[in-house]
Amino acid sequence: MEMRMCGIVGVTGTNQSVSILIEGLERLEYRGYDSAGIYVNDQSGNDYLVKRVGRIVNLKNAITPEISGSTGIGHTRWATHGVPSETNAHPHFSNDERFYLVHNGVIENFKQLKEEYLSGVEFKSDTDTEVIVQLIDRFVVEYNMDTQAAFLKVLRLVSDDSSYAFVLMDRETPDTLFVAKNKSPLLVGVGDGFNLVASDAVAMLKQTHTFMEIQDQEIVVVKPAEILITDFDGNEMKRDTFQVEMDASAADKGTYPFYMLKEVDEQPAVMRKIVQNYLNEDGDPVVDSQLLESIKEADRIYIIGAGTSYHAGLVGAKMFEQLTNIPTEVHISSEFAYEQPIMSKKPFFIFLTQSGETADSREVLVNVKKQGWPSLTITNVPKSTLSREADYTMLLHAGPEIAVASTKAYTAQVAVEAVLAKAIGEYLKHPRAAEFDLKHQLGLVAVGMQALVDSKEKLESVASRYLSKPRNAFYIGRGTDWSVALESALKLKEISYVQAEGFASGELKHGTIALIESQTPVIGIITQDRTAGLTRSNLQEVISRGASVITIVTKHLAQTDDTIVLPDVDPLLTPLLSVVPAQLLAYYTSLGKGLDVDKPRNLAKSVTVQ
Repeated sequence: MEMRMCGIVGVTGTNQSVSILIEGLERLEYRGYDSAGIYVNDQSGNDYLVKRVGRIVNLKNAITPEISGSTGIGHTRWATHGVPSETNAHPHFSNDERFYLVHNGVIENFKQLKEEYLSGVEFKSDTDTEVIVQLIDRFVVEYNMDTQAAFLKVLRLVSDDSSYAFVLMDRETPDTLFVAKNKSPLLVGVGDGFNLVASDAVAMLKQTHTFMEIQDQEIVVVKPAEILITDFDGNEMKRDTFQVEMDASAADKGTYPFYMLKEVDEQPAVMRKIVQNYLNEDGDPVVDSQLLESIKEADRIYIIGAGTSYHAGLVGAKMFEQLTNIPTEVHISSEFAYEQPIMSKKPFFIFLTQSGETADSREVLVNVKKQGWPSLTITNVPKSTLSREADYTMLLHAGPEIAVASTKAYTAQVAVEAVLAKAIGEYLKHPRAAEFDLKHQLGLVAVGMQALVDSKEKLESVASRYLSKPRNAFYIGRGTDWSVALESALKLKEISYVQAEGFASGELKHGTIALIESQTPVIGIITQDRTAGLTRSNLQEVISRGASVITIVTKHLAQTDDTIVLPDVDPLLTPLLSVVPAQLLAYYTSLGKGLDVDKPRNLAKSVTVQ
């Protein structure tokens, strides 16, 4: 299945709707998109639909002064069904132009719905979304149903394995937003005399810090002064609001040319924030005792993640095993969801997710809950789906991460895993955990990170010299360094489009060395005492075949000709430092190629369909 991570914004009750929609969509640009559009209604018989392919600036430039309204919906689209075009862009509308709809997700049975209910209907687009809005219109017109009833009927017809976040407008009740979701993120923002809807709180922070969650299989009717939630059986659902204490300006680039560089630079501060939130004055972890007791009873820890979060899990597994003596496995969420291995008798699940909305991971969590196994979500987003649905949550405290390539969320995940591993180890009275001075070590990490991010000129020079022209590159390492090599290669390929791979150093001679040619970049990561000599030997093998070698080495293992030298920290925490030069090498390689660092092609920040 293709991935769609689109953005939705809706607002009702303010004449500033156009600017709110555009600003909200701009704040959702990081999610990846290829077209954008808005629909607004002024409650006086005038309404406007504007859609454009490409960046939001194209949409912004198309909005003329007369386009205004007090209620509206906006959308950034990532193409799944149908190519990027104005016709396929959202909002979509019914043939009689009464209903307008924006949608995130994928409707699995849209072809069946189209064939069964909409034969003879002329479609303007190639999207699954248009099927939904035409179907709502048909039920209203032909069955004399009211809009909410027709919306509910359509939602019942959509297959359970579909993912959706819908916001619907009806020209005959132009102050109302009809809202529903399944497996796709959507929130209500509560204002003073106005209300909002969006797929991410960051889109609404300039207007409100008060939010209300929407659960799967509910219909929410949002008016300027009223929010009514009912389940599919018509029962009214009472829902408390919650506060998101995040400064909207935290998501601004400020003087930085790209969010990614800003987020790399923020990593020392994130380390200090994790210390402040999770370690007391004596350096002891402050972690929920019920969580610790639940993990104490487990015979095995299963870490579930995707992409960068999976790589953070590989690093964390070493920490859990060394500090707690509990066997730990790491699994790719999209694989585990459909190929579950034979389980231990008392498993405990840890879900790593930056957004808390990753569809593959949620599929695993749903299965875990069905089987009654305990779970923890480690995420950057409070009140996100995986946070709400797991038994326990630990937050990353990394602040908004906007660039598609994850940097500070990765290092925050590793640091929070270290906190949890130490907490469990101390709870189990494991000697290695007791001697692990995490507060001091994270302080050293923060200082070391600062030194590395202050060495940008050198890293820019290395990227320009070794990585700007070759089509391929390899990261190698052993043990924990191999885990970092995987993440480092992912950073390079996702934003610079260099075909980069991370390999276990010892595997080079089992096939990969055949790919080494003259001036092929090979970056060796060397931070572990036991394997340092072995990795250096592997580097000699590629040097003899013409490779251009870059080394990232901890100080006590460094030699005079090493490229990048890292400060010494506890071996369990070296990934927090060794990944930083790799992040910056990827950044400067992308920059040197004239690419959009924050929004690489074909990628979305967070994948909310499977």
